[in-house]
Amino acid sequence: MTSTAAPPAPVPARRAPAARRPRRKWRGWLFVAPFMLVFALTFIAPVVYAFVLSLFRDQAFFGGTVFVGADNYIQVFGDPKFWEAFRRVLVFLAVQVPIMLVLALIAALAIDSARLHASGFFRIVIFLPYAVPAVVASLMWGFIYGDHFGLAADLNHLLGTTIQPLSPSWLLTSIGNIVTWEFVGYNMLIFYSALKVIPKELFEAAAIDGAGTFRTILSVKLPAIRGSIVIATIFSIIGSFQLFNEPNIMRNLVPNTIGTFYTPNMYAYTLSFNGQQYNYSATVAIVMGVITGVIAYIVQLRGSRKEM
Repeated sequence: MTSTAAPPAPVPARRAPAARRPRRKWRGWLFVAPFMLVFALTFIAPVVYAFVLSLFRDQAFFGGTVFVGADNYIQVFGDPKFWEAFRRVLVFLAVQVPIMLVLALIAALAIDSARLHASGFFRIVIFLPYAVPAVVASLMWGFIYGDHFGLAADLNHLLGTTIQPLSPSWLLTSIGNIVTWEFVGYNMLIFYSALKVIPKELFEAAAIDGAGTFRTILSVKLPAIRGSIVIATIFSIIGSFQLFNEPNIMRNLVPNTIGTFYTPNMYAYTLSFNGQQYNYSATVAIVMGVITGVIAYIVQLRGSRKEM
C-alpha cells in the first residue's frame, strides 16, 4: 500500500496592522487662543451679562432686584416708544441703504473703468469722508444744516427760500445724507476690490461675443461681485439698526425735534444712563440684536441662493 501524505495545515493569514490614528495637533489653537480670549471677554461675556440683566428688574419701592423672567421682553413688545424708534430706523434703512450702495457701486465701476482719468485721486477723495469721525461729521453737517447760520441760512438769504434741513419733516433725510457721505467711500472700496480680482478671461470672452460696456457690467461685473454686494448690504443693515452717533450729536442743535427715543440705540442709552433702568435697557438691546441678526441672516441666505 502506498501512503498518501497529509496536506499541510493552512497558515493563518496575518492581519494587517491597524492604522494608527493621527495624533491631534493643538498648535493651531495656541495661535488663535489670544483672539478667542479677547473675543470671549469683549463679545460673549457682555452679551451673556446683558441677557442675565434682562431677566431681572429693580424694584424701587420694595428694594432689591427680583427675577421677572420674560416680563421685560413682554414690556418691550408692547412699548410704543420702542416701536416708533424701530419704524424710524426701518424707514431709514429702506431708503438710505439702497441709495448709498448704488452710489458706491457707480463710483467703483467708474474708477475701475479705464476711461476715468486720475482714478487714484477720485478713489482717495471718495474714501476720505470715511476717515472723518462720526462726531466731527455730525457737527460739521449740523452747522451746515442750520437755518439761522451756515450754508442753509446763506442759501435762504440768497434765494429767498425757507430751507430747513433740521425740521421734523426733513431731519431723517438730513441724517441719511450724513451717513451716505460717510460710508459711500467705504462701500466703494469693497466693490472696487472685488472688481479688481475678476478674471481677465471673462472680459476677453465678453469682448469676443461683442458685448458692450453696459452689457459687460450687467453680465460679467455685477454677477462676479454679488458676494461683495451681499456683504456690503449686511454691513449697512447692521449699521442702520445701530444708528446712534449722528442723531445723538445733532440732538444738541435741535433738542425739540430729536427726542430721547429717536432710535432704538438712543432709547436704550437713555434708559441706562439717564433713567438708571439697566435691566430694561439690556432687554431693548437684546431684542434689537436679535432682530438685526435675523434680518441680516435672511439677506445673506437670499444672496447665497442667488449665487448658487
